[in-house]
Amino acid sequence: MFLIITYVGTARTHFINAIQSAKAGNYEEAGNLLKQGDEAFAEGHKGHAGLLTKDANGELTGGYMILMHAEDRLMSAEAFRILADEFIALYKKSTRR
Repeated sequence: MFLIITYVGTARTHFINAIQSAKAGNYEEAGNLLKQGDEAFAEGHKGHAGLLTKDANGELTGGYMILMHAEDRLMSAEAFRILADEFIALYKKSTRR
C-alpha cells in the first residue's frame, strides 16, 4: 500500500511540475514530466490492482484505512493529470497569439 502512495505521489508531483514548466513556456520539459508522471502512475495503478485482487480473494486483512488513503492519492494524481493536460493546452494557446 505504501508503494502505491509513493508512486502516485511522485506522479502527482510530476504533473504539477509539468504545469509549472508549461507556464514558464518550457513545453518540452512539461511533456517529459508528464511522461515521467504517467510511468509512476502506472506503477501505482499496478500495485492498486494487485491489492484489489488480494481483497477480492479474502487475502487482505486490516489496513483498510491505508488502502483508502492510497486510493485517495491515486484519484488525486489522476485528477492532476487531467488538469495538467488542460493547463498545458491553455498555456500553449495563449503563447500562439
